[in-house]
Amino acid sequence: MRRSLVLTDETARHWFRASLPPHVKRDVFAIPAESLWRLTVDDVRGVASTYVAMTLAVLAFIV
Repeated sequence: MRRSLVLTDETARHWFRASLPPHVKRDVFAIPAESLWRLTVDDVRGVASTYVAMTLAVLAFIV
């Protein structure tokens, strides 16, 4: 299979994203990096519940 050197869409640098039709990529928007590193209540709740669940599982196996 021979592929051309130029992608069909220069903004989509990954081969899979370049092969997607335009209506699929229309709703994709850039997420600012500041919001990715922000700690939310859901993050704290997830860490706390995981910690409690793992502690109880370890104690259940020990006892």
